[in-house]
Amino acid sequence: MKKRLDREGVIREVRNHRYFEKPCEKKRRRMKVARFSAMLAARYAEM
Repeated sequence: MKKRLDREGVIREVRNHRYFEKPCEKKRRRMKVARFSAMLAARYAEM
């Protein structure tokens, strides 16, 4: 049960809704994740 909930992202979704997040904060967080992912992709593309 726990693995299924984790794969579907239910627990993560509940944690994200514990407090209100302004749209600009949400955008900033998503941009930070995108930058980090791009950095990792670039790092492993070099190898």
